[in-house]
Amino acid sequence: MSKKILIVDDAAFMRMMIKNIVTKAGYEVVGEAENGNVALELYKQLKPDLVTMDITMPEMDGIEAVKAIRGVDANANIIMCSAMGQQAMVMEAIQAGAKDFIVKPFQQDRIIQAIERVLNR
Repeated sequence: MSKKILIVDDAAFMRMMIKNIVTKAGYEVVGEAENGNVALELYKQLKPDLVTMDITMPEMDGIEAVKAIRGVDANANIIMCSAMGQQAMVMEAIQAGAKDFIVKPFQQDRIIQAIERVLNR
């Protein structure tokens, strides 16, 4: 059975890009969210195996969303997605419970590598 992924990014084109990469690799995208509030609700409903989470989003940012999701499921697998130069935020995200991070612009193999490493722990 393929692993289920929830993609969270406020930019629709980024969600589409990640979706294309992960579906080609055989994963199933079960939902997409444009901010942390939507991500939290979808996480509760869909119970995905993994979440890709943007850091900078309106309403609830990625770090707050990681904390909220980990509050619902302490074992949640979350990979942060950040632009260059957000190292301090990435460290904060890891401390909040994210398992890995990938840097934009994305490299296809780096996304798959991060997903496989987190899911195979």
